[in-house]
Amino acid sequence: MWHTLSLVVALLAIAAMNLLIKAGAGLMEAQKQAGASQSLLSMAKMAMTNPWIIGAMICGILNFAAYAFALRKYQLSDAYPITVSASYVIIVLGAMVLFSERPNAWQIAGMGLILAGVWMVASQIAKTA
Repeated sequence: MWHTLSLVVALLAIAAMNLLIKAGAGLMEAQKQAGASQSLLSMAKMAMTNPWIIGAMICGILNFAAYAFALRKYQLSDAYPITVSASYVIIVLGAMVLFSERPNAWQIAGMGLILAGVWMVASQIAKTA
């Protein structure tokens, strides 16, 4: 049970990390438009003081810890496809809500296929567990 929960936490953390990076990049672009310096050092300082980027880094660490715990029970060949595929769907849905992004028909169809694949892998894991 705890390993399954940790896999879900890892999945949500990686999705949140990507959405936070997008928000942080938007803030950095706004700072650039306002005339902020674009040197490498300046960009690094902006990133390290950007609350969205800091949140993304925390989510990355949480993802690492939760995923490592989940892999103690699950095979990598089972956990990785679920985590990556399901996180893609969550990220697209999050981007729709947070950034008003609109997927096209092919992307929506692809998400349906991804969810079907996740269901197939997850159902096989449940049978062998």
